[in-house]
Amino acid sequence: MDSELIRVFFCSPDIGFAEPLTHALGPGFQIRATRELRWPGSEEPERYDVLLLDLQGRENEAVVKGALEFLQGVSGSKFPLPVVAILPSDDRVISTRLMELGVHRVVASPPDMIELRIALRRAHRFYQLEKEAQDLRENETKITAPYTMVGIVGALTEVLSLAQKVAPCDVTVLITGETGTGKEVWARAIHRMSARAAQPFVGFSVANLPEALIEDELFGHEKGAFTGASGMRRGRFEVADRGTLFLDEIGDLSLGLQPKLLRVLQERSFERLGGSKPMAVDVRLICATNQNLQEMVEKGTFREDLYYRLNVVQLHLPPLRERRDSIPELAHHFLHQFASQFSKKTKRFSRLAMQALEECPWPGNVRELENVVQRAVVLSEDATIELDHLPAALQKGFSEIAPTHSYDVEIREFKKRLVLRTLRQCGWKKTETARSLGIARNYLHRLINQLEIQPDDPGMHQVSRHPASPSDTIM
Repeated sequence: MDSELIRVFFCSPDIGFAEPLTHALGPGFQIRATRELRWPGSEEPERYDVLLLDLQGRENEAVVKGALEFLQGVSGSKFPLPVVAILPSDDRVISTRLMELGVHRVVASPPDMIELRIALRRAHRFYQLEKEAQDLRENETKITAPYTMVGIVGALTEVLSLAQKVAPCDVTVLITGETGTGKEVWARAIHRMSARAAQPFVGFSVANLPEALIEDELFGHEKGAFTGASGMRRGRFEVADRGTLFLDEIGDLSLGLQPKLLRVLQERSFERLGGSKPMAVDVRLICATNQNLQEMVEKGTFREDLYYRLNVVQLHLPPLRERRDSIPELAHHFLHQFASQFSKKTKRFSRLAMQALEECPWPGNVRELENVVQRAVVLSEDATIELDHLPAALQKGFSEIAPTHSYDVEIREFKKRLVLRTLRQCGWKKTETARSLGIARNYLHRLINQLEIQPDDPGMHQVSRHPASPSDTIM
């Protein structure tokens, strides 16, 4: 769960709605409510993180017009706070106008609490990154927030903090994580946050290539170095001089080439194939792998001295299934990217489609999510990506909760998914889950039994990273 407290300034005509809203949002949110349509005053500096604007009870057109004028008055300048608005789902014209005026997210009324939590957290994170980037620009420093990165939440906030610290220090970085977690994206971000940002970033994967080809790619060759070498060729080290060289899948580097790489790191020079003249090189090396290099050292398949040279600072990227709060932000990022690329009018996901994305275990991580969203954008014909635009494997288990079912079935399925999701966020601890949901632990037991939540339900295989007694888990 996100343990950071988000302070919400809540403007609503129904002041009584604040108490049940606070209870429904759960831990991690602090709400101050007011009937006035205003920003926190100057006597309240830095006390709030998000402005929540409630228009669901404002049927009077003059009041809605007043809200739009209120936002219009500050749209030309930087908002003191990011804004999330609650609006009746049929007010599409007003919703569009709100977005044009800079509202970060519009949530349909009555608000889905899970969607509202995500919207408030995303608005808060977006505002934090924007503010940080603005502060850095004002300080005229080259270290800027990595503009290509989205979905920074949970454990990734610590990774980002470490990346920002290590970027200006010219040391070797080792990035670890499963395939598809975005290791090259982070390598590029470190490069852009470094003093080498204006110099080349050169990437190369050593996976599944012959040793001779890798050596030629890294160091280049002189004319006549081997049959077919009709001219001199510069290698990746030479091309990356004064910049950054990113070597992906470094665990696949053969034992024959490992000492040559070690020599470059130690001596800061190399020789082209077929050459005898040492060439000085000034390169920052960033490596990545999905393998455990320390275990490879113990097995004798990776040199210990090279491992310690590469592992000066290590950034570990958790898999997407361990940071599901990132999924909505990443999915919308890819949606807008591909909609622009393919000239499509796709703008959003349906609620069922987003729930399916959030529940998927994503063995291929961010890369798999990107491919799924790309496919959905290609198949969509209007502004919304629906459940049937997703692969069949993702649709399983969601089609039965389509709106054709009765109210009781809808409520039951909603409760089941809410409990499942909260159990996952709480590491499957029942006491913590009950506290997060704001219910008694005994009632949570009854819900688990009534909703027939079993360990083989989607996502139930994930094990908590924190130890818990058997009596406090449902596994």
